[in-house]
Amino acid sequence: MTIEEKEEKTQEKWEVQLRKGTLELVILAALRHRTLYGLELLKLLQSFKSAAITEGTLYPLLDRLKREGIVDAQWVQEGDVRPRKYYSLTTTGHHKLADLITLWRQSVFDIEFLLAHPGPDVLPVQGE
Repeated sequence: MTIEEKEEKTQEKWEVQLRKGTLELVILAALRHRTLYGLELLKLLQSFKSAAITEGTLYPLLDRLKREGIVDAQWVQEGDVRPRKYYSLTTTGHHKLADLITLWRQSVFDIEFLLAHPGPDVLPVQGE
């Protein structure tokens, strides 16, 4: 394996781990102001490189979020097509999303600070 191939593999692993770490936040953000059926949500996520996942990843996660009371799921019959399961955030889900947004923003702040101030002398002050 060449150095370039190793670097590419390392990059891919990093992207997968980042996606896994942010997936719940991304799903809740997608459902923040809308109700979506599963395939619709999947297509929306796949339109973003950093959130592209498969059905095999999405549906088990939606099931877990439903069990935890974070999302609600309702079957809806629309005309003659087969019923679709629509997902929306519960009140608990909106609170969870707010908490995750706070954590995300703090993480981004911290990383951006470290990128801009690589020296050992400066300590971050949130809100500057």
